[in-house]
Amino acid sequence: MAIWDDATTPRDKQVLDACGYGRVRGLGKRPALLIVDMNYNWVGDRREPVLESIKRIRHSCGEEAWDAVDTVRTLLGKARRKKIPVVYTTGYGPEKHYESNRRAWKNHRHDEDETMDYSSRMKIVAEIAPAPSEIIIQKAKPSGFFGTPLHGVLNDYAVDTLLVTGGSTSGCIRATVVDAFSYNYFVAVVEEGTFDRIQLSHKASLLDMNMKYADVMKAESVAAYLDGLPQDLYQWNSEPSARTPRSA
Repeated sequence: MAIWDDATTPRDKQVLDACGYGRVRGLGKRPALLIVDMNYNWVGDRREPVLESIKRIRHSCGEEAWDAVDTVRTLLGKARRKKIPVVYTTGYGPEKHYESNRRAWKNHRHDEDETMDYSSRMKIVAEIAPAPSEIIIQKAKPSGFFGTPLHGVLNDYAVDTLLVTGGSTSGCIRATVVDAFSYNYFVAVVEEGTFDRIQLSHKASLLDMNMKYADVMKAESVAAYLDGLPQDLYQWNSEPSARTPRSA
């Protein structure tokens, strides 16, 4: 049973069957693990229900986000053992720049977060913090590709496949996945490694991406894919071991 089955009508299911959407595309041979916006602003600063979390950090996604952190931590360990490129995205501060004035257009409580300053909320949660050799892409828009060097970074590693995790599913994940599809990457969205504050948005977005742009995959299947990769796939990546985390 797919995660979106209980959110689709009988008519929807008939349309999906008749149209042929959702064919499995499969994955390529040179993946990167992409961790989208798993910072304190979107995840929250502790594991708790979303209705509690948003009392302190308005845009946080609650315990579902922390469940995703657990999933990503497992995949991260496997990727690191195989020296698979790991790329993080997050926003940037301070929260007094041009883009910050635009965010309030669609959220009348945007300016109420006071638990941490904005720059602190943009830090990746400690449980999956970047290692010295891993790359941090700072972005101002939902897609990790828009206005950033992400595509160039992936080209540098000759990546053909993106394993996408993070949040929110209906926002930054979907925007990034659509752009990745547009750049002709193989794309897997890790079901248990993504999260959203609205359950319907989460399910509908996973359905939509699986229909058109990506394979929505269980974390267990993604883990098996990583386990099956050769140990020396990115052998050359280990050479500059003294690098510090890079903000691209």
